[in-house]
Amino acid sequence: MTTTSPCDSDADRSLFRRAGAAYFVIAFIARLPFAMIVVGVLTLAVEARGSVSLAGLTSAAVGVGTACFGPLLGAAADRFGQRPVLLVLAAGNAAALVLLTVVAYAAVPDAVLLLSAFAVGATAPQVAPLSRSRLVTLIMERMPETGRARTLSSTLSYESAADETVFVFGPFVVGALASLLGPAAPLLIGAALSLLSVGAFALHPSASWISVHRRADGGAASSVSELFRSRLLVVVFGIFGVGLLFGTVLTALTAFMADRGEADAAGLLYGVMGIGSAIFALGIAALPQAFSLRLRWLVFAGILLGGTLILLTVNDVGGMILALGVMGIGIGPTLVTQFGFGTAASPAGRSATVMTMLGSSVIVGQAVGSALTGVVAEQAGTSVALLLPIAAAASIVAAGIVNVSLNPRTHSHRHRPQRDR
Repeated sequence: MTTTSPCDSDADRSLFRRAGAAYFVIAFIARLPFAMIVVGVLTLAVEARGSVSLAGLTSAAVGVGTACFGPLLGAAADRFGQRPVLLVLAAGNAAALVLLTVVAYAAVPDAVLLLSAFAVGATAPQVAPLSRSRLVTLIMERMPETGRARTLSSTLSYESAADETVFVFGPFVVGALASLLGPAAPLLIGAALSLLSVGAFALHPSASWISVHRRADGGAASSVSELFRSRLLVVVFGIFGVGLLFGTVLTALTAFMADRGEADAAGLLYGVMGIGSAIFALGIAALPQAFSLRLRWLVFAGILLGGTLILLTVNDVGGMILALGVMGIGIGPTLVTQFGFGTAASPAGRSATVMTMLGSSVIVGQAVGSALTGVVAEQAGTSVALLLPIAAAASIVAAGIVNVSLNPRTHSHRHRPQRDR
Protein backbone atom coordinates (compact mmCIF):
# COMPACT_ATOMS: atom_id res chain seq x y z
CA MET A 1 0.00 0.00 0.00
CA THR A 2 1.44 3.33 -1.00
CA THR A 3 1.19 6.47 1.04
CA THR A 4 -0.18 9.86 0.17
CA SER A 5 -0.29 13.23 1.84
CA PRO A 6 -2.28 16.40 1.34
CA CYS A 7 0.05 17.43 -1.47
CA ASP A 8 0.37 14.40 -3.78
CA SER A 9 -1.97 15.42 -6.63
CA ASP A 10 -2.37 18.83 -8.31
CA ALA A 11 -5.56 19.44 -6.34
CA ASP A 12 -3.88 18.34 -3.12
CA ARG A 13 -0.94 20.65 -3.78
CA SER A 14 -3.45 23.44 -4.29
CA LEU A 15 -4.90 22.67 -0.85
CA PHE A 16 -1.41 22.72 0.64
CA ARG A 17 -0.71 26.13 -0.97
CA ARG A 18 -4.04 27.58 0.11
CA ALA A 19 -3.73 26.43 3.72
CA GLY A 20 0.01 27.08 3.95
CA ALA A 21 2.75 24.84 5.33
CA ALA A 22 2.62 26.57 8.70
CA TYR A 23 -1.00 25.47 9.14
CA PHE A 24 -0.16 21.76 9.04
CA VAL A 25 2.75 22.19 11.46
CA ILE A 26 0.69 24.21 13.95
CA ALA A 27 -2.35 21.93 13.71
CA PHE A 28 -0.14 18.89 14.28
CA ILE A 29 1.62 20.27 17.36
CA ALA A 30 -1.66 21.61 18.79
CA ARG A 31 -3.01 18.05 18.85
CA LEU A 32 -0.25 16.85 21.17
CA PRO A 33 -1.57 18.18 24.53
CA PHE A 34 -4.88 16.39 24.02
CA ALA A 35 -3.04 13.20 23.04
CA MET A 36 -1.06 13.37 26.28
CA ILE A 37 -4.06 13.86 28.55
CA VAL A 38 -5.51 10.35 28.89
CA VAL A 39 -2.18 8.57 29.40
CA GLY A 40 -0.83 11.46 31.48
CA VAL A 41 -3.84 11.42 33.79
CA LEU A 42 -3.64 7.62 34.08
CA THR A 43 0.06 7.75 34.94
CA LEU A 44 -0.33 10.58 37.45
CA ALA A 45 -3.30 9.03 39.23
CA VAL A 46 -1.61 5.64 39.59
CA GLU A 47 1.50 7.26 41.05
CA ALA A 48 -0.27 9.78 43.30
CA ARG A 49 -3.14 7.59 44.56
CA GLY A 50 -1.77 4.05 44.09
CA SER A 51 -4.90 2.60 42.49
CA VAL A 52 -5.29 1.36 38.92
CA SER A 53 -9.08 1.37 39.18
CA LEU A 54 -9.17 4.97 40.48
CA ALA A 55 -6.76 5.95 37.72
CA GLY A 56 -9.13 4.42 35.18
CA LEU A 57 -12.07 6.30 36.68
CA THR A 58 -10.05 9.52 36.55
CA SER A 59 -9.40 8.99 32.85
CA ALA A 60 -13.09 8.23 32.42
CA ALA A 61 -13.94 11.54 34.09
CA VAL A 62 -11.87 13.28 31.43
CA GLY A 63 -13.94 11.47 28.82
CA VAL A 64 -17.21 12.41 30.47
CA GLY A 65 -16.16 16.06 30.46
CA THR A 66 -15.36 15.79 26.78
CA ALA A 67 -18.65 14.04 26.07
CA CYS A 68 -20.67 16.72 27.84
CA PHE A 69 -18.92 19.74 26.40
CA GLY A 70 -17.12 18.68 23.21
CA PRO A 71 -20.13 18.86 20.86
CA LEU A 72 -21.30 22.08 22.58
CA LEU A 73 -17.91 23.62 21.89
CA GLY A 74 -18.22 22.54 18.26
CA ALA A 75 -21.65 24.15 18.09
CA ALA A 76 -20.18 27.32 19.61
CA ALA A 77 -17.47 27.30 16.93
CA ASP A 78 -20.14 26.98 14.23
CA ARG A 79 -22.04 29.88 15.80
CA PHE A 80 -19.28 32.29 16.85
CA GLY A 81 -16.25 31.12 14.86
CA GLN A 82 -13.37 28.93 15.95
CA ARG A 83 -10.98 31.67 17.08
CA PRO A 84 -12.73 33.01 20.21
CA VAL A 85 -13.76 29.52 21.32
CA LEU A 86 -10.23 28.14 20.99
CA LEU A 87 -8.59 31.07 22.76
CA VAL A 88 -10.83 30.57 25.78
CA LEU A 89 -10.17 26.82 25.74
CA ALA A 90 -6.40 27.22 25.46
CA ALA A 91 -6.30 29.19 28.70
CA GLY A 92 -8.99 27.18 30.45
CA ASN A 93 -7.46 23.80 29.67
CA ALA A 94 -3.99 24.90 30.79
CA ALA A 95 -5.44 26.02 34.12
CA ALA A 96 -7.43 22.78 34.50
CA LEU A 97 -4.33 20.64 33.91
CA VAL A 98 -2.38 22.53 36.56
CA LEU A 99 -5.30 22.20 38.98
CA LEU A 100 -5.54 18.44 38.39
CA THR A 101 -1.82 18.02 39.05
CA VAL A 102 -2.08 19.87 42.35
CA VAL A 103 -5.23 18.02 43.44
CA ALA A 104 -3.73 14.60 42.67
CA TYR A 105 -1.12 15.03 45.41
CA ALA A 106 -3.31 16.97 47.82
CA ALA A 107 -5.02 15.41 50.83
CA VAL A 108 -8.49 15.71 49.31
CA PRO A 109 -11.23 13.13 48.62
CA ASP A 110 -11.10 11.13 45.39
CA ALA A 111 -14.25 12.94 44.26
CA VAL A 112 -12.29 16.19 44.01
CA LEU A 113 -9.76 14.44 41.78
CA LEU A 114 -12.56 13.20 39.55
CA LEU A 115 -14.13 16.67 39.33
CA SER A 116 -10.75 18.14 38.38
CA ALA A 117 -10.39 15.50 35.66
CA PHE A 118 -13.89 16.33 34.43
CA ALA A 119 -12.81 19.99 34.10
CA VAL A 120 -9.81 18.91 32.02
CA GLY A 121 -12.11 17.05 29.61
CA ALA A 122 -14.67 19.86 29.53
CA THR A 123 -12.05 22.41 28.47
CA ALA A 124 -10.11 20.12 26.12
CA PRO A 125 -9.44 22.01 22.86
CA GLN A 126 -11.01 20.13 19.97
CA VAL A 127 -8.10 20.74 17.60
CA ALA A 128 -8.40 17.59 15.49
CA PRO A 129 -12.13 17.89 14.66
CA LEU A 130 -11.88 21.64 14.15
CA SER A 131 -8.92 21.13 11.82
CA ARG A 132 -10.99 18.68 9.79
CA SER A 133 -13.81 21.19 9.70
CA ARG A 134 -11.51 23.93 8.42
CA LEU A 135 -9.97 21.80 5.70
CA VAL A 136 -13.28 20.29 4.57
CA THR A 137 -14.75 23.79 4.32
CA LEU A 138 -11.77 24.98 2.29
CA ILE A 139 -12.05 22.03 -0.08
CA MET A 140 -15.81 22.20 -0.56
CA GLU A 141 -16.18 25.97 -0.76
CA ARG A 142 -12.96 27.36 -2.24
CA MET A 143 -11.54 24.69 -4.54
CA PRO A 144 -12.61 23.64 -8.05
CA GLU A 145 -15.01 20.71 -8.17
CA THR A 146 -12.58 18.73 -10.34
CA GLY A 147 -10.52 16.53 -8.06
CA ARG A 148 -12.45 17.65 -5.00
CA ALA A 149 -13.46 14.12 -3.94
CA ARG A 150 -9.89 12.86 -4.27
CA THR A 151 -8.53 15.80 -2.27
CA LEU A 152 -11.13 15.25 0.43
CA SER A 153 -10.20 11.57 0.71
CA SER A 154 -6.48 12.39 0.91
CA THR A 155 -7.11 15.11 3.49
CA LEU A 156 -9.22 12.91 5.75
CA SER A 157 -6.54 10.22 5.45
CA TYR A 158 -3.86 12.72 6.44
CA GLU A 159 -5.92 14.04 9.34
CA SER A 160 -6.50 10.54 10.71
CA ALA A 161 -2.81 9.69 10.27
CA ALA A 162 -1.89 12.89 12.11
CA ASP A 163 -4.21 11.89 14.96
CA GLU A 164 -2.70 8.43 15.09
CA THR A 165 0.83 9.81 15.05
CA VAL A 166 0.28 12.16 17.97
CA PHE A 167 -1.61 9.49 19.90
CA VAL A 168 1.43 7.26 19.45
CA PHE A 169 3.88 10.04 20.21
CA GLY A 170 1.79 11.28 23.15
CA PRO A 171 2.15 8.14 25.31
CA PHE A 172 5.85 7.99 24.40
CA VAL A 173 6.33 11.60 25.51
CA VAL A 174 4.37 10.96 28.69
CA GLY A 175 6.48 7.91 29.47
CA ALA A 176 9.74 9.73 28.79
CA LEU A 177 8.80 12.83 30.80
CA ALA A 178 7.43 10.77 33.69
CA SER A 179 10.63 8.72 33.83
CA LEU A 180 12.94 11.73 33.66
CA LEU A 181 11.03 14.42 35.57
CA GLY A 182 8.31 12.63 37.51
CA PRO A 183 4.63 11.79 36.82
CA ALA A 184 3.47 15.40 37.22
CA ALA A 185 5.71 16.65 34.41
CA PRO A 186 3.63 15.43 31.43
CA LEU A 187 0.50 17.33 32.54
CA LEU A 188 2.36 20.50 33.47
CA ILE A 189 4.22 20.54 30.17
CA GLY A 190 0.95 19.67 28.44
CA ALA A 191 -0.59 22.76 30.06
CA ALA A 192 2.13 24.97 28.61
CA LEU A 193 1.77 23.34 25.19
CA SER A 194 -2.00 23.80 25.30
CA LEU A 195 -1.64 27.49 25.99
CA LEU A 196 0.95 28.10 23.27
CA SER A 197 0.13 25.68 20.45
CA VAL A 198 -3.66 25.84 20.71
CA GLY A 199 -3.37 29.61 20.93
CA ALA A 200 -1.35 29.60 17.70
CA PHE A 201 -3.95 27.35 16.05
CA ALA A 202 -6.68 29.77 17.11
CA LEU A 203 -4.83 32.78 15.71
CA HIS A 204 -3.97 31.20 12.35
CA PRO A 205 -5.81 32.96 9.47
CA SER A 206 -7.59 29.70 8.62
CA ALA A 207 -9.77 30.19 11.70
CA SER A 208 -11.84 32.66 9.68
CA TRP A 209 -12.62 30.30 6.79
CA ILE A 210 -15.92 29.01 8.14
CA SER A 211 -17.14 32.24 9.69
CA VAL A 212 -16.30 34.25 6.55
CA HIS A 213 -18.38 31.88 4.43
CA ARG A 214 -21.33 32.04 6.79
CA ARG A 215 -21.36 35.85 6.84
CA ALA A 216 -21.17 36.05 3.06
CA ASP A 217 -23.92 33.48 2.51
CA GLY A 218 -26.15 34.75 5.30
CA GLY A 219 -28.08 31.50 5.87
CA ALA A 220 -28.89 29.77 9.14
CA ALA A 221 -27.45 26.44 10.14
CA SER A 222 -29.51 23.26 9.97
CA SER A 223 -31.74 22.35 12.89
CA VAL A 224 -30.29 20.43 15.83
CA SER A 225 -32.63 17.51 15.10
CA GLU A 226 -30.66 16.76 11.93
CA LEU A 227 -27.69 15.80 14.11
CA PHE A 228 -29.67 12.80 15.38
CA ARG A 229 -30.35 11.07 12.08
CA SER A 230 -29.51 7.37 11.98
CA ARG A 231 -26.89 7.75 9.21
CA LEU A 232 -24.84 10.00 11.48
CA LEU A 233 -25.55 8.25 14.78
CA VAL A 234 -24.26 4.91 13.49
CA VAL A 235 -20.97 6.62 12.63
CA VAL A 236 -20.84 8.16 16.10
CA PHE A 237 -21.34 4.70 17.62
CA GLY A 238 -18.74 3.16 15.30
CA ILE A 239 -16.15 5.76 16.26
CA PHE A 240 -17.07 5.30 19.92
CA GLY A 241 -16.16 1.65 19.37
CA VAL A 242 -12.75 2.70 18.07
CA GLY A 243 -12.19 4.78 21.19
CA LEU A 244 -13.36 1.86 23.30
CA LEU A 245 -10.75 -0.27 21.58
CA PHE A 246 -8.01 2.27 22.29
CA GLY A 247 -8.92 2.39 25.98
CA THR A 248 -9.27 -1.37 26.49
CA VAL A 249 -6.05 -2.13 24.62
CA LEU A 250 -3.97 0.50 26.43
CA THR A 251 -5.15 -0.45 29.91
CA ALA A 252 -5.04 -4.22 29.30
CA LEU A 253 -1.58 -3.79 27.81
CA THR A 254 -0.50 -1.81 30.87
CA ALA A 255 -1.74 -4.64 33.13
CA PHE A 256 -0.06 -7.22 30.87
CA MET A 257 3.30 -5.45 31.11
CA ALA A 258 2.85 -4.72 34.83
CA ASP A 259 2.55 -8.48 35.40
CA ARG A 260 6.04 -8.72 33.90
CA GLY A 261 7.42 -5.84 35.92
CA GLU A 262 7.66 -3.53 32.90
CA ALA A 263 4.58 -1.29 33.14
CA ASP A 264 6.61 1.70 31.92
CA ALA A 265 7.10 -0.04 28.55
CA ALA A 266 3.36 -0.23 27.82
CA GLY A 267 3.34 3.10 26.01
CA LEU A 268 6.17 1.99 23.74
CA LEU A 269 4.43 -1.25 22.82
CA TYR A 270 1.17 0.63 22.26
CA GLY A 271 3.06 2.58 19.62
CA VAL A 272 3.28 -0.57 17.49
CA MET A 273 -0.46 -0.38 16.86
CA GLY A 274 -0.41 3.36 16.34
CA ILE A 275 2.45 3.39 13.84
CA GLY A 276 0.79 0.76 11.68
CA SER A 277 -2.50 2.61 11.98
CA ALA A 278 -0.96 5.88 10.80
CA ILE A 279 0.76 4.26 7.81
CA PHE A 280 -2.36 2.46 6.62
CA ALA A 281 -4.56 5.49 7.28
CA LEU A 282 -2.42 7.45 4.82
CA GLY A 283 -2.43 4.61 2.34
CA ILE A 284 -6.22 4.32 2.16
CA ALA A 285 -6.37 7.33 -0.18
CA ALA A 286 -4.64 5.21 -2.82
CA LEU A 287 -7.38 2.53 -2.81
CA PRO A 288 -9.61 2.39 -5.91
CA GLN A 289 -13.07 3.94 -5.72
CA ALA A 290 -14.51 0.55 -6.65
CA PHE A 291 -13.52 -0.54 -3.14
CA SER A 292 -16.54 1.19 -1.61
CA LEU A 293 -16.58 2.97 1.73
CA ARG A 294 -19.18 0.53 3.04
CA LEU A 295 -16.96 -2.41 2.19
CA ARG A 296 -13.82 -0.72 3.54
CA TRP A 297 -15.45 -0.33 6.95
CA LEU A 298 -16.33 -4.02 7.07
CA VAL A 299 -13.02 -5.30 5.70
CA PHE A 300 -10.70 -3.24 7.89
CA ALA A 301 -12.88 -3.65 10.98
CA GLY A 302 -12.72 -7.39 10.30
CA ILE A 303 -8.91 -7.22 10.24
CA LEU A 304 -9.07 -5.29 13.49
CA LEU A 305 -11.27 -7.96 15.06
CA GLY A 306 -8.84 -10.62 13.86
CA GLY A 307 -5.99 -8.80 15.57
CA THR A 308 -7.85 -8.72 18.87
CA LEU A 309 -8.59 -12.44 18.64
CA ILE A 310 -4.83 -13.07 18.68
CA LEU A 311 -4.93 -11.80 22.28
CA LEU A 312 -6.59 -15.09 23.22
CA THR A 313 -3.29 -16.86 22.56
CA VAL A 314 -0.80 -14.24 23.80
CA ASN A 315 1.64 -15.47 26.42
CA ASP A 316 4.65 -13.26 25.85
CA VAL A 317 5.69 -9.83 24.57
CA GLY A 318 6.35 -11.16 21.07
CA GLY A 319 2.77 -12.40 20.75
CA MET A 320 1.48 -9.07 22.04
CA ILE A 321 3.50 -7.19 19.41
CA LEU A 322 2.00 -9.41 16.69
CA ALA A 323 -1.54 -8.74 17.91
CA LEU A 324 -0.94 -4.99 18.09
CA GLY A 325 0.61 -4.98 14.62
CA VAL A 326 -2.43 -6.66 13.05
CA MET A 327 -4.77 -4.30 14.88
CA GLY A 328 -2.78 -1.38 13.49
CA ILE A 329 -3.50 -2.50 9.93
CA GLY A 330 -7.24 -2.27 10.55
CA ILE A 331 -7.70 0.69 12.87
CA GLY A 332 -6.40 3.59 10.75
CA PRO A 333 -8.36 2.80 7.56
CA THR A 334 -11.48 2.16 9.65
CA LEU A 335 -11.24 5.61 11.24
CA VAL A 336 -10.66 7.33 7.89
CA THR A 337 -13.69 5.58 6.43
CA GLN A 338 -15.86 6.49 9.41
CA PHE A 339 -14.88 10.15 9.17
CA GLY A 340 -15.74 9.99 5.48
CA PHE A 341 -19.25 8.85 6.32
CA GLY A 342 -19.48 11.48 9.06
CA THR A 343 -18.46 14.21 6.62
CA ALA A 344 -21.07 13.05 4.11
CA ALA A 345 -23.80 12.98 6.76
CA SER A 346 -23.01 16.45 8.20
CA PRO A 347 -26.04 18.78 8.12
CA ALA A 348 -25.50 22.15 6.47
CA GLY A 349 -23.71 24.62 8.71
CA ARG A 350 -22.91 22.00 11.36
CA SER A 351 -19.46 20.89 10.23
CA ALA A 352 -17.61 21.76 13.46
CA THR A 353 -20.42 20.31 15.56
CA VAL A 354 -20.32 16.97 13.74
CA MET A 355 -16.53 16.76 13.80
CA THR A 356 -16.45 17.43 17.53
CA MET A 357 -19.19 14.81 18.05
CA LEU A 358 -17.00 12.28 16.27
CA GLY A 359 -13.82 13.41 18.00
CA SER A 360 -15.53 13.34 21.39
CA SER A 361 -16.79 9.82 20.69
CA VAL A 362 -13.22 8.59 20.35
CA ILE A 363 -12.18 10.17 23.65
CA VAL A 364 -15.30 9.03 25.49
CA GLY A 365 -14.84 5.50 24.21
CA GLN A 366 -11.19 5.54 25.22
CA ALA A 367 -12.03 6.78 28.71
CA VAL A 368 -14.85 4.26 29.23
CA GLY A 369 -12.61 1.46 27.95
CA SER A 370 -9.80 2.52 30.28
CA ALA A 371 -12.08 2.69 33.31
CA LEU A 372 -13.80 -0.63 32.66
CA THR A 373 -10.59 -2.46 31.84
CA GLY A 374 -8.85 -1.04 34.90
CA VAL A 375 -11.56 -2.42 37.17
CA VAL A 376 -11.60 -5.79 35.40
CA ALA A 377 -7.81 -6.11 35.47
CA GLU A 378 -7.69 -5.31 39.18
CA GLN A 379 -10.55 -7.59 40.21
CA ALA A 380 -10.49 -10.44 37.67
CA GLY A 381 -6.94 -10.40 36.31
CA THR A 382 -5.16 -9.56 33.09
CA SER A 383 -6.38 -12.58 31.13
CA VAL A 384 -9.99 -11.44 31.53
CA ALA A 385 -9.08 -7.81 30.75
CA LEU A 386 -7.58 -8.97 27.43
CA LEU A 387 -11.06 -10.12 26.35
CA LEU A 388 -12.43 -6.57 26.37
CA PRO A 389 -10.63 -5.38 23.19
CA ILE A 390 -12.36 -8.25 21.37
CA ALA A 391 -15.76 -6.96 22.44
CA ALA A 392 -14.79 -3.43 21.39
CA ALA A 393 -13.70 -4.60 17.93
CA ALA A 394 -16.91 -6.61 17.55
CA SER A 395 -18.93 -3.44 18.22
CA ILE A 396 -17.11 -1.68 15.36
CA VAL A 397 -17.94 -4.55 12.99
CA ALA A 398 -21.58 -4.48 14.13
CA ALA A 399 -21.81 -0.74 13.46
CA GLY A 400 -20.34 -1.33 10.00
CA ILE A 401 -23.02 -3.90 9.24
CA VAL A 402 -25.77 -1.47 10.31
CA ASN A 403 -24.12 1.25 8.24
CA VAL A 404 -24.43 -0.90 5.11
CA SER A 405 -28.20 -0.92 5.47
CA LEU A 406 -28.35 2.86 5.99
CA ASN A 407 -26.26 3.92 2.98
CA PRO A 408 -27.36 3.15 -0.59
CA ARG A 409 -24.83 1.23 -2.67
CA THR A 410 -24.72 3.99 -5.31
CA HIS A 411 -23.45 6.54 -2.77
CA SER A 412 -21.06 4.34 -0.85
CA HIS A 413 -17.93 5.05 -2.85
CA ARG A 414 -17.60 8.78 -2.51
CA HIS A 415 -17.60 11.55 0.08
CA ARG A 416 -20.50 13.97 -0.28
CA PRO A 417 -20.37 16.60 2.42
CA GLN A 418 -23.15 19.14 2.22
CA ARG A 419 -22.41 22.78 1.74
CA ASP A 420 -22.73 25.16 4.67
CA ARG A 421 -25.64 27.40 3.90
